[in-house]
Amino acid sequence: MVETVEQAELMVKAVRYPPEGISGVGAALARATCWNSIPNYYQTAHENICLLIQIESVAGLENLDEILKIEGIDGVFIGAVDLSATMGYQGNPNHPEVQKAVVDAIQRIRASGKAAGILSTQHEATQKYLALGTEFVAVGVDTSVLMNLLRELLAKYKPDAEVIKSEGGY
Repeated sequence: MVETVEQAELMVKAVRYPPEGISGVGAALARATCWNSIPNYYQTAHENICLLIQIESVAGLENLDEILKIEGIDGVFIGAVDLSATMGYQGNPNHPEVQKAVVDAIQRIRASGKAAGILSTQHEATQKYLALGTEFVAVGVDTSVLMNLLRELLAKYKPDAEVIKSEGGY
């Protein structure tokens, strides 16, 4: 989670090698270098970086405009469930005030020329975010997808079993 300009600047440095950044140079052990077989990897790696940061608090939204000015950040993912908690609506990312903040953030991110993204597990909300121009929308959480399938299987093979639906953000 990024909340301040300083944290965002550190993220930019953390994904780059010196002198532009602070990442360690143990690339011989990394798949990204094909185990040290890419010529000039250290000199060219920065050309292939896509840094997406996550904003999921009121503090992050308050600093969003300044964060968006930072060179090296390619996109911002809004964490609406955690944002709802910091706004006082824990577990309710669809609360009107949270949705207003999310829409505003997406519009500001898009206006800055950076990619906007979000997690949305509800069809209507997903369609709204896509219509706003979000470039990446996560439409499921692995554990939630698995639990939903398991609930369906339980209901299919044990129709009398109590099936507890999950509540909350995801």
